[in-house]
Amino acid sequence: MSMINYASREINCKIVYYGPGLGGKTTNLEHVYGKVKPDTRGKLISLATETERTLFFDFLPVDLGTIRGFKTRFHLYTVPGQVYYNASRKLILKGVDGIVFVADSQVERMEANLEAMQNLYDNMAEYGYDLTKMPFVIQYNKRDLPNAAPLEELQATLNPGWEVQEPERQKVTPNQFRPGENIIEQNAEGVWVERAHFFEAVAVTGDGVFDTLKAVSKLVLKTLA
Repeated sequence: MSMINYASREINCKIVYYGPGLGGKTTNLEHVYGKVKPDTRGKLISLATETERTLFFDFLPVDLGTIRGFKTRFHLYTVPGQVYYNASRKLILKGVDGIVFVADSQVERMEANLEAMQNLYDNMAEYGYDLTKMPFVIQYNKRDLPNAAPLEELQATLNPGWEVQEPERQKVTPNQFRPGENIIEQNAEGVWVERAHFFEAVAVTGDGVFDTLKAVSKLVLKTLA
């Protein structure tokens, strides 16, 4: 989880981009890195495997203010998309503060999305992390492609929600990032359900990339406040 550097007066937070291979995780990070001011970012590190790259870099947002007098430095990571690199995936998840699941919107990639999502839940559980209790955002990437699945289908498959057990949270809660929508509401059976925040994106053009990052960053900061 987040680490405090008293010497530099910084809180270091780790955000991991998870998802199937070739879904857009690397493209997200490369776009963010290219747009962040050079004097606020660290070096972009790439660890190459035969078919995948793991990227990471850190940056200090200048517009998020401070928490108890500390600046917040975010460390962004991608995980390998291929399942046989699962050991690397698990290692990168250690100490994570926020998750961005980058889903490939193409209809034929739905099974790969589901496999990656299940793998994420499994790996988080091994560390004792509850994904439903931490900053978690889903990005539906490649929305510009003609074979992109309808948003409703993606939501039903990848973001059906989880039951809200705490009585004090069983109330309609507006989605702070999508006006007119709710993040917690009752389903048709009368069960209170919470869903992960989600965004549509076209990472190759940068559409939705910073919306996704800002959302997960705000959720992380909320846990620290």
